[in-house]
Amino acid sequence: MSTENTVTAVVGLGGIGGGIAHRLLATGHDVVVYNRTRSKAVPLVEAGARAADSPADAAAEADVVVVSLSDEEAVEKVVFGEMASRLRPGTTLIEMSTLSAEYARAAAERLAALGVHRVEACVIGNPAMAKAGDLRVFAAGRDEDVERVRPLLGSLGRQGMLHLGETGRATALKLAFNALLGVMTAGLAEAVVLAEQAGIPRETLLTAIQKSGWRSPVLNFRAEFMRTRAYQPAGFRARLMAKDLRLAAEASDGARLPLIELTSRRFAEVVAADDGDKDAAVIVELGSGEGGR
Repeated sequence: MSTENTVTAVVGLGGIGGGIAHRLLATGHDVVVYNRTRSKAVPLVEAGARAADSPADAAAEADVVVVSLSDEEAVEKVVFGEMASRLRPGTTLIEMSTLSAEYARAAAERLAALGVHRVEACVIGNPAMAKAGDLRVFAAGRDEDVERVRPLLGSLGRQGMLHLGETGRATALKLAFNALLGVMTAGLAEAVVLAEQAGIPRETLLTAIQKSGWRSPVLNFRAEFMRTRAYQPAGFRARLMAKDLRLAAEASDGARLPLIELTSRRFAEVVAADDGDKDAAVIVELGSGEGGR
């Protein structure tokens, strides 16, 4: 899809959505943005985007709508409750929210009945990577729909975009990635707690891990939150991690996923402790009994 005379709306300007909107502006797209918290749109307007007054207004003038919301309840409210009546036939909706595969397939059918093409996109990375166009991008949906937005999605990633096939597969891949991230984060947290119980300072353990064969970009990112004990602003909110782990466990279709199920329960405890809006790394404080700051 050429960017010439094409309007792209980005609805949901959290870390990833906001970063993607910045990237689209940097690559020459005409961008309209909307976020419930209006202040998040200000830097984008200053960078050249136009702010819409509502999701419906954003959808009404767009050829492509990128949706990046927290969960199925938000998608139901925003996409089907507010935008659906204003989406023009022929519009492509790119869904980047992490949902269940079952919901994704049903959403595709409902949008198709409106003449709207739905492409789901699983993006792997953090907000800084989104802004830099350094994500990994995996798409699912009908071949012709995915090809229509391949240039746009390709501009977001370091290796272009990979099409996984039928609707539901991209969201399944995202759940698999996030389940692994959740288990790794919980494992790192327990290693910290174990070391601290033995009198080893947190700083010592985390530095040792980061200089060993156990290091990884993902663990390093979470380790910095644990090192500073400052969990906001979050890179990945604990409440979203809890939601994704729950969806992953529910998607098992009879397969045994004991680590994911246990980690899901642990993150549910984090949310119950009123730490859901902090970074997922705050789970280390649940283990230590100190509570997140």
